[in-house]
Amino acid sequence: MRHQRTRPHTQNVAREHSRASMGSLPPRNRPHAVMIPYPAQGHVTPMLELAKLLHARGFHVTFANNEFNHRRLLRSQGPDKIHGVPAFRFATFADGLPPSNPDATQDIPALCYAIMNTCQPRFMELLAKLNEEAEASDGALPPVTCVVADSLMTFALRGARQLGLRCATLWTGSACGFMTYHHYKDLRDRGIFPLKDEAQLSNGYLDDTIIDWLPAMPKDLRLRDIPTFVRTTDPDDVMFNFFVHETAAMTEASGVVINTFDELDATLLDAMSKILPPIYTAGPLHQTARNNVPEKSPAAALGSSLWKEQDGLLRWLDGRAPRSVVYVNFGSITVMSNEQLLEFAWGLANSGYAFLWNVRPDLVKGDEAAIPPEFSVETEGRSMLSTWCPQAKVLEHEAVGVFLTHSGWNSSLESISSGVPMVCWPFFADQQTNCRYKCTEWGVGMEIADDARRAEVEAMIREVMEGEKGMEMRRHATELRDSAVASARRDGRSMRNVDRLINEVLLA
Repeated sequence: MRHQRTRPHTQNVAREHSRASMGSLPPRNRPHAVMIPYPAQGHVTPMLELAKLLHARGFHVTFANNEFNHRRLLRSQGPDKIHGVPAFRFATFADGLPPSNPDATQDIPALCYAIMNTCQPRFMELLAKLNEEAEASDGALPPVTCVVADSLMTFALRGARQLGLRCATLWTGSACGFMTYHHYKDLRDRGIFPLKDEAQLSNGYLDDTIIDWLPAMPKDLRLRDIPTFVRTTDPDDVMFNFFVHETAAMTEASGVVINTFDELDATLLDAMSKILPPIYTAGPLHQTARNNVPEKSPAAALGSSLWKEQDGLLRWLDGRAPRSVVYVNFGSITVMSNEQLLEFAWGLANSGYAFLWNVRPDLVKGDEAAIPPEFSVETEGRSMLSTWCPQAKVLEHEAVGVFLTHSGWNSSLESISSGVPMVCWPFFADQQTNCRYKCTEWGVGMEIADDARRAEVEAMIREVMEGEKGMEMRRHATELRDSAVASARRDGRSMRNVDRLINEVLLA
């Protein structure tokens, strides 16, 4: 294991230099972080922001996507853009899954099964290859010194431990999501999981079953508010057991980075600190990276979108009055029926507000979205339909007044850090938990029922845009935005936490 012999030398040299001068080290002496995200858009994005921050502090970075997502990134960003950054390389590993729609997220249960059972040997091969390349480069490339793995890719933590490498993990979801996933095993021990029969999905059981024993969480939490992988009668359900396994294995890391800020999650973070290795809050990562990666750095322009972003959307918003536009995006994984699509469409149309709606090609199950011509006639001049957009910039635009969202964590945090209240239609996973916190704990959201109807969509949009409840939500969102902005400012608390991670974990 040649890289282990060189690693102490790399770290000693790095300690002798200030963080400002680490980037001036000879290539062979730079710390080399291998970053590996879970293969879905919502995980790739925050991991790339953290990678940019490490690169800005002088790390050589290898960003390891699975082959499927690397091909998507090449198509959406262009090879020149992603291969043109000194000391920042993209690498791939095989996940062993069969071919699938090249422009849609892979099958999630199949992906999780592969992660638990087949990916570690392939990742070890990648680490060996990187070290062989370093040895053959005559000092032009450094050997691997540390691994930063998504918290749902804990095989990479085990691999790093086996090779004597330092390792950290990035929890890309919410703190409330982690706490519920971590206690999945207790739901099983208490006989709440698996469900006794499928009738419990619709007979009120999810609403009536109160989960009042989770540390630091509300005492009126419902089973409906727990991540959705508990909603099965199968004790061997892949997704339920995947989260039990992965959250337990996060203790393999020497540090846990969380994409949040202290004011939002103080109580939960205290509870998490009793469960996990040292915690480093670094969020909102998209703002922390923007404020702390030099604008002239080639890494600053690296994009993470796996879909081609549509041009002209920000210009369209420029012509709108402040807080006059509804922004709609159901994320990278949510799918719905065409009937549901039409209910949202006519709810938006009937609200009377202008709207920007992100309609992915695969948003409708099994078919393309079919929006009738009369909808286009009704909303002409006040609607913009896109396929994918630079969401953080859209939410920060003064024209946006409300966000109709699936409640994924990146979307939720980007909206909170922009001061935009939300109308929430959670789809799966921890989106239900995020929705609960936004609506009842933070006061920045309202929830639409599972069977969303156009009248409800219209009414909620009107309430948030012009009602008393909406004014209160906007006030809470503004307060949280100010805290988020302060945390992410240049050399603010989030960046100081990244520096602590570097010094206490990645260079220790």
